[in-house]
Amino acid sequence: MRHLLAAVVLLLAGAQTAFAGTSESLGTDVAVALPAIAGGITLYKEDWKGTAQLTLDTIATVGVAYGLKHVIREQRPDKSDFQSMPSDTSALAFAPAQFLWDRYGWQYGVPAYAAATFVAWSRVDSQKHHWYDVAASAGLAFGVSKIFTTRYQPRGLRYGVVPTEGGAYASLAYNF
Repeated sequence: MRHLLAAVVLLLAGAQTAFAGTSESLGTDVAVALPAIAGGITLYKEDWKGTAQLTLDTIATVGVAYGLKHVIREQRPDKSDFQSMPSDTSALAFAPAQFLWDRYGWQYGVPAYAAATFVAWSRVDSQKHHWYDVAASAGLAFGVSKIFTTRYQPRGLRYGVVPTEGGAYASLAYNF
């Protein structure tokens, strides 16, 4: 948990210094970094199944968002084109955030969601998307993650004893 918080703080601090331009460019940098950080967490935990799920989750979320924006044809707030809905940059940020929440719990999900929310704010602030475009991306990431992501079960021996009426229930399992 401390490693994730440190990574997010360093990411935001370093990106702020290196890309002191606009909130749009900083938001894009954070959106690109979030899947890399989530992937680093799966590798650190030697969670190969999680690495595969993160990859599938992110590709599916961003792919669907990219496809929808070419079908829906919503005009951007800055009137530059008709590819506003949904935000594929926000989808890129929310996919790993939701994955981290679903796979490892709220301790990983909250900081990742804070960073993804910053990305969403930056897209609205720069007038590249409406608020509902980024909300749609967050909802899309939520739904896709629920399809592809399972709860993390570390490798090794697990055991437990639960008292029951008139006895106890004992369990023993090994996760490969």
